[in-house]
Amino acid sequence: MKTEKISAVVDTMNKCCICGNPHVQIHHIFYGTANRIHSDRYNLIVPLCLAHHTGTNGVHNNKELDTFLKRKGQRAFEQQYGHEKFMAIFGKNYL
Repeated sequence: MKTEKISAVVDTMNKCCICGNPHVQIHHIFYGTANRIHSDRYNLIVPLCLAHHTGTNGVHNNKELDTFLKRKGQRAFEQQYGHEKFMAIFGKNYL
C-alpha cells in the first residue's frame, strides 16, 4: 500500500510546485543527513518535476530557487511551531 505524502508547504503533491508538471519527485526542502530526517518529520517537502529538482536550473543547482523553497519551508514550520523551535532544529534563519 502506497502512502500519500503530505506537505506543510503546498496543498498538493500531485504536480510540480513550480511549473505544474504532473511527473514529480519529492524534494526535502532542508536536505543533508540530519535535515532530511527533520524535513520528513515536519512534512517540509514539495513536489518538483525532474527539471526543477535536479535539472540545470533545478533546486540543487540554483541557489535562488533553493533559498525560495527554504523560506517557504521556514514560514510553514514557524506558523505551527515558532521561530525558536525552527532555529533549535535547523540552526539557520532563511528569512
